[in-house]
Amino acid sequence: MSLKQEFKEFIMRGNVIDLAVGMVVGTAFSGIVKSLVDDVIMPPIGLLLGGVDFSNLFITLKDGTPAAGEAGYASLAAAQAAGAVTVNLGLFINTIISFIIIAAAIFAVIKAISKLKREEAPEAAEEPSEEVVLLREIRDSLKK
Repeated sequence: MSLKQEFKEFIMRGNVIDLAVGMVVGTAFSGIVKSLVDDVIMPPIGLLLGGVDFSNLFITLKDGTPAAGEAGYASLAAAQAAGAVTVNLGLFINTIISFIIIAAAIFAVIKAISKLKREEAPEAAEEPSEEVVLLREIRDSLKK
């Protein structure tokens, strides 16, 4: 078998195609989750905590060159524009919340799939396989 044929078989396997589809959907899903966290979940949490904007929660390790007359930085974007070295705690918190939401969504999907598989199992068990039917016929014929 040639290398080209082996590669074609590898690519056409169901697992590889499923993985590719999963990656594309996962990438799109991560954008939705990021927007959900940044635009829907974090603003009310920041409001409850006294107007804290987590995306602008950072620690300055080394000052940059701020605009004239400016003491400190009003936002993370201003600090980054000035060339300051920062630890971006707020972005990290947003990422953790995004991860928790993604993990919960995946858990819910897997749980739903498992439930569907369990519901299908009793239906399949009601009908005996051909081998079982054949063995029963043999048993019955031997009894006669």
